[in-house]
Amino acid sequence: MSGKDYVEKDYYKVLGVPKDASATEIKKTYRKLAREFHPDANKGDTKAEERFKDISEAYDVLSDEKRRKEYDEARSLFANGGFRSGGPGGTGSYSFDFGDLFNGNQGGGGSGGIGDVFGGLFNRGGRQAQPRRGSDVETEVTLSFEEAVDGATVPLRMTSQAPCRLCNGTGAKSGTTPRVCPTCVGSGTVSRGQGAFALSEPCRDCRGRGMIVDDPCTDCHGSGRASSARTMQVRIPAGVQDAQRIRLKGKGAQGERGGQPGDLYVSVHVDPHPVFGRKGDNLTVTVPVTFPEAALGGTIEVPTLNGPSVKLKLPPGSANGLTLRARGKGATRKDGTRGDLLVTVEVVVPQTVTGDALTALEQYREATASDDPRAALFRAAKGA
Repeated sequence: MSGKDYVEKDYYKVLGVPKDASATEIKKTYRKLAREFHPDANKGDTKAEERFKDISEAYDVLSDEKRRKEYDEARSLFANGGFRSGGPGGTGSYSFDFGDLFNGNQGGGGSGGIGDVFGGLFNRGGRQAQPRRGSDVETEVTLSFEEAVDGATVPLRMTSQAPCRLCNGTGAKSGTTPRVCPTCVGSGTVSRGQGAFALSEPCRDCRGRGMIVDDPCTDCHGSGRASSARTMQVRIPAGVQDAQRIRLKGKGAQGERGGQPGDLYVSVHVDPHPVFGRKGDNLTVTVPVTFPEAALGGTIEVPTLNGPSVKLKLPPGSANGLTLRARGKGATRKDGTRGDLLVTVEVVVPQTVTGDALTALEQYREATASDDPRAALFRAAKGA
């Protein structure tokens, strides 16, 4: 709206109240007119719609004490389209083009005109409430070990805030409409000076919504939001780990007035596997081997996760705890490749030995009696 249109409009006449009307009287009259000319009550009536806009515009100005005072002062100065001359030579009036006053740059000067001075006041009259981003939503999911390694699509049931169905997110009772918050002028935030700094914080009068609701909706009580339960299919990427937090952009609560939706944050819990473990992108498994296999070496068969077994070569003299590597048999990475399977050798010592096995072990002990595995230990201890 231009400055000229602003001061030429008689908002008191639009609402049908006297210039000295109280705030209570203005509010009461506005509510009555808003119900009468609301678009919901006058489907397809363009004249009623325009009348409703004029009523809302007038109320936005007259309901705020500061803006009402500024409006009254502006009209007292400019509404008649001229000044009373008080300079030397008389007290007569002269007329001028009202538009020139606000267009500026008259006479070759560089000024932007008086319209620049009052621009903030005039522009606020038509300002709309700003879009508001939806809130973020937190949820949890428990996956099996296999689902975490290979990825999975899981259903998630979430409860979040969504626009109220009864009032379509306006927060206002049917037949009424919210008005732009006069404190933050629809932005939802206000700046407060702190020394050399200005801190922005949510507007306390409208609680950050940018709108003031005079007649609240009976369902959402003026908030414009209601709890909404929904189930959505979410793809959990391959290679996710226990306690990892995943962000899904735009999958949170819906925004207001065309604002962007919030994000969904999923905390992942992974059930342990009875055989396999996890170390980053690698899987781990412990494989038992016999003493002859460890001493003489050989080929051992190792299971893999969700795939055929693999055969690995066990070198002679393999010690307990030796780690072998099966490449490409681990967890899926972000780039689609796979980590490795780390195989830890565990030499099994029999609890009881009888028969031929006992005889063979006794013969082995006699054959290796001169090989003391602790000799180096004692030598090191004496030299210390």
